[in-house]
Amino acid sequence: MPASAAAARARQASSASSALLALGRVAAMGTVTALILIAGVWASWGTAQHVLLTKGREQGTVQVTRCGGGVCSGPYSPVSAGSQARERVVIEDSVAVAKGRTYSVVLKPGSGDAVRSGPAGILYAWVPLGGALLLASVVVAGGLRRTRVAWGMAGVGVALLTAAFFAV
Repeated sequence: MPASAAAARARQASSASSALLALGRVAAMGTVTALILIAGVWASWGTAQHVLLTKGREQGTVQVTRCGGGVCSGPYSPVSAGSQARERVVIEDSVAVAKGRTYSVVLKPGSGDAVRSGPAGILYAWVPLGGALLLASVVVAGGLRRTRVAWGMAGVGVALLTAAFFAV
């Protein structure tokens, strides 16, 4: 076999293995990106469903009187038809809740747990997705080598987190 034919086969094998490695990298990083984004939506949806799908849910206000142990509580005043006043409902103690303030809330069905509603509640509910977008943008930029898409994802994530920070 002439030397040029062996060199051509070596280049062909090298080219095929490089293409296979590139395809594997894209598949792996695409899967990681999808999993990060799915986890962000999953983490956000637990709260966001109550804030976004308010039809038929009890809506009102809660005046926070006590905070401790990761939760705040206070009396609930109904705003929606069919909702009843309650002496005490519980809302998660976070940066979005402060003692002595009144918040518009939606009650989770069948419980005394409340979730902030309105623009601040919507933005706060989607904070995990904003973090997931930032994390996924690093994977997209480094693993998939799609820098424009990564900058777009990071921009949306930062905008969501910033809006939530100022709305809360």
